[in-house]
This record gives sequence, C-alpha cells and structure tokens, in this order.
Amino acid sequence: MRLIAENLGGERGGEPVFSGIGIVLDQGQALVVTGPNGSGKSTLLMVVAGLLPKTEGRLLLEGGGDEFPSIGSACHYLGHQNAMKAALSVTENLRFWREFHGEGRLDVEEALATVGLSGIGHLPFGYLSTGQRRRAAIAKLLVSHRPLWLLDEPTAGLDKASEARFARLMREHCEEGGMIVAATHLPLGLAAAKELVMGEAF
Repeated sequence: MRLIAENLGGERGGEPVFSGIGIVLDQGQALVVTGPNGSGKSTLLMVVAGLLPKTEGRLLLEGGGDEFPSIGSACHYLGHQNAMKAALSVTENLRFWREFHGEGRLDVEEALATVGLSGIGHLPFGYLSTGQRRRAAIAKLLVSHRPLWLLDEPTAGLDKASEARFARLMREHCEEGGMIVAATHLPLGLAAAKELVMGEAF
C-alpha cells in the first residue's frame, strides 16, 4: 500500500494555504509534518482525509484493494476536536465509532486499557479531563482497523507518560504495516519518520 500526493494544493476559507506538496509514503512508514502556525499543517491533513477539497495536484492510495479502495476508506483522522459526544459515555462513543468504521480490532475495554483509561468507560465523555479526553480519542484509533492514521497535534493535552504510551502505539502501528501522517510542534518519538516542513503562510 502506498499514499501518493503530487503537487498538492489546498486552501481554507477561499484563501490559498499551500501548494506543490509531494508525499510518497509506503507501508510501515510515518511522516511528521512541521512548520509555523498558519503554514497549512492542519489543512494538509484535512485535504488528505477528504474533509477539504484539494485545489490542485493528485492524491491517491495505491494497493488498497477491495478492502480499502480510497484514502477515505483507509484512514482514521484525529483532529484538534476529539469527535466525541459529551453527553454520551466513553464506551457509547467508542462503540459508535467501532460500528461506524467497521472491521473490529480491539474491543472497547481493551482499547481503554491500552491508553490507560480502564474503569472509566461508564463516565460521560464531558466529565473527563483534557488529557483523558485525548486518550479516549486515541482509543478510537484502536477499536477498528484503518491502515492510515492522520493525526493533528495528537499529543496535545497529554502528560509525559501518555506521550510515551502513544509513541509506542504509533511505532507498533507502523511495525504492523500501517502508515502515519502527523502534524505536530512537539517530538512524537518516531525516530525513523520522514519529515515535511511546511513553509510560511501565503
């Protein structure tokens, strides 16, 4: 499986943010996207995820077969918002995403234990601390299998122990043949990752 972007361009609110971006990412590889605020890191991830239209260039996933015929079908997107309903319990939220994405991987309790949140699945998501909310959102990556993880500032709000736990999860994902594109201002513990430095905003 291979993710390819050629001469990719994107915009937000009708204003161009980046252009000429090229990416080639094979199974087992990670790409860390860095750059100043306003340089287009988040926009790039949203364009790759299909949440924003590309303004130019080519974007495709090769080798996904019938199981993953498109980037949208192959990716988990973790943005600044955690995409969880505050009034629903943590378990209810994760069950929804597991059913929505299909292809079960870990069950909900296993996923919560993996991110260090055993025993809190019954609590409403809105009751959780900032760090707990982010860890619950990371658990969403684990309850169903998608080979491409698109991560926008994934460690925001995490303490050092949680950062280290998540770094291990990302490395394991790549070792199992997964791919990661992560936008960040902070080190993620992916020593072998490629790097893309976005330029200043237009």
